[in-house]
Amino acid sequence: MRTMTTPPGQAPAPARRDAEATKTAILKAARFLLARHAHADITLKAVAERAGVSPPLILKYFGNKETLFARVMSFDTDADDLLDAPLDGLGRHMVRHVLTSQRERGADPLLRIAFAPLHGDHGDVLRANFRAQVTERLAARLTGPDAGLRAELAVAAVVGLGVMYGIARGPHVRDADADAVADRYGPAVQAQLTPRGPGTP
Repeated sequence: MRTMTTPPGQAPAPARRDAEATKTAILKAARFLLARHAHADITLKAVAERAGVSPPLILKYFGNKETLFARVMSFDTDADDLLDAPLDGLGRHMVRHVLTSQRERGADPLLRIAFAPLHGDHGDVLRANFRAQVTERLAARLTGPDAGLRAELAVAAVVGLGVMYGIARGPHVRDADADAVADRYGPAVQAQLTPRGPGTP
């Protein structure tokens, strides 16, 4: 009986895609639970059930609960998407990104920061990551005075929008067209990102 082999240096693509899809499902489940429960109350079994996998599979991919939640508490890839626009159009992009994240994925990953008080010492990790990976990263892109303050105010505006959509479930925001909200609210965020010129109040 002939055995089929994979050419040297070429991994089986379907298996790799399946593995990535499984990891993504596990991370999504862990983020969902972290936004609703204290870290200490979340079990790998609960994550596995929500992700539709077995607990041993989580251990295979992430090693243990702490390693999994270290990944979940990172905002790095979320910030990549949030800040992926030229500075002069970034305010509108940030607003639209928050809305589309809520509508397409059912959650805005930035909103995890709102639940930091639930997580004890792990909340400190969440806050430190948020500052380093979101607000300080944004501040580094800004020119002009008070870049740190302006970055925090801009991020506060879009996190507030996420709260209104995902937690308060404001019906008008939820029913509105994403582009219409971005056109209306984006300039308020952009005002913090663009340095004021001489004589601007």
